[in-house]
Amino acid sequence: MKLHALPRVDEILSHPRMLEAAAGVPRHLARDAARDAIQAVRSRALAGEPVDDGLDDMAAAAVAALRGKMMRSLRRCVNATGVILHTGLGRAPLSEAARQALTEVASGYSNVQADVGSGERMPREVHVEHLLRELTSAEATVVVNNNAAATVLVLNTLAAGREVIVSRGEMVEIGGAFRIPDIIALSGCRLVEVGCTNRTHLRDYRRAITPNTALLLAVHQSNYRITGFASQPALADLTALAHEHSIPCAHDLGSGALLDLAQFGLPHEPSVPESLAAGADAVFFSGDKLLGGPQCGIILGKPAVLDGMRSNPFYRTFRVDKLTLAALEATLRLFRDTAALAEQHQVMRFLTAPPERIRERAEALAERLREACSDRVQTSVAPGESEIGGGSLAGHSLPTFVVRVRSHQIAAGDLASRLRLGDPPIFARVHEDAVLIDPRTVLPDEEAHIVSALHQITSASDTER
Repeated sequence: MKLHALPRVDEILSHPRMLEAAAGVPRHLARDAARDAIQAVRSRALAGEPVDDGLDDMAAAAVAALRGKMMRSLRRCVNATGVILHTGLGRAPLSEAARQALTEVASGYSNVQADVGSGERMPREVHVEHLLRELTSAEATVVVNNNAAATVLVLNTLAAGREVIVSRGEMVEIGGAFRIPDIIALSGCRLVEVGCTNRTHLRDYRRAITPNTALLLAVHQSNYRITGFASQPALADLTALAHEHSIPCAHDLGSGALLDLAQFGLPHEPSVPESLAAGADAVFFSGDKLLGGPQCGIILGKPAVLDGMRSNPFYRTFRVDKLTLAALEATLRLFRDTAALAEQHQVMRFLTAPPERIRERAEALAERLREACSDRVQTSVAPGESEIGGGSLAGHSLPTFVVRVRSHQIAAGDLASRLRLGDPPIFARVHEDAVLIDPRTVLPDEEAHIVSALHQITSASDTER
């Protein structure tokens, strides 16, 4: 096709396929989509590529471009990777109770900061404080938009302009370049490192305390483990030392296990009640990891310690909205009934799913794929490992079974890419030239999306040939 022969924008807009797709769509978006389709062909022609697109093909390209413009950027995805707390996919999927709470509160006005009894203004944490007191024995609560914000608020309130003592074995860096030394500096504090990477003793802290020391900070090694010849002082001993010198001790707990995970057959993870019982003056953690709620940072402690955080100007910058509080309250309510937690709480359901059940689901899904895709794909079920993710339970994986999918016409990387570009996007792993689908993190009603997507992709591949 010669460049001068390219269809005009109005010709594409008047094509029946485009007229149908653009019904009810703002005119300028349809026009932009037509221009995009024309420009794509022009660019290929100028690059020396053969171009023979006719009006029908150009209209189809414009329709595709228009659909892309009209599609929401942030959408629900299918997580077939087996990574339970997948940061790129939003970490913890919310429970049904949390989703219902979000819908109700988002549908109109809410008493986010208004006391329904007196009509007066009240702290917004009231909606969750009574639950956290019940579940952890904490006396006061502050909720901010993530645990990094909680760290800054705690440090800046308790130790601005003064020294914070931290073990070298707890100099954590997590995703997104969050580094403890940098956060301490940003908070206006001076870092004092003690001990060695693998071993820090209580006497190291004791020797480092000066009249300018404002805080002892313990940081849970959420996303790594130091094993072998390694040790750290018990939190109870660290808090006793801090109180001996009339200074507070804070514990960055990271993933925020609200209860002992060992009762569910998982490795023990330091829990929020344990940290508070050990005497920590402020304990802070994420809401969207092991807690299984919305993204937020939760700070617990005594009123005398946390009241200063609410009056800190940073608090206004970091505080959460009504939707976060609604989802968090609904999530916390689930922890009142630990017997039903594994059924009602999405993250706990994924964490505790028995491998035998996952194998049954994998075999059933593999059979559905064979029926839908005929001989265009090869499927098999193989043992594998699911990752917990989110810097939680580092070094521990869960046994699982995956569906291995191979296509005769499409390379595994390309197949995985096409799955992501579908609606809904489907994220899977690629290993040894096969796409791996881990049913552990696939909700039952999402399996049909996987079957449909692979059927469409492989059928289209046959047509392209």
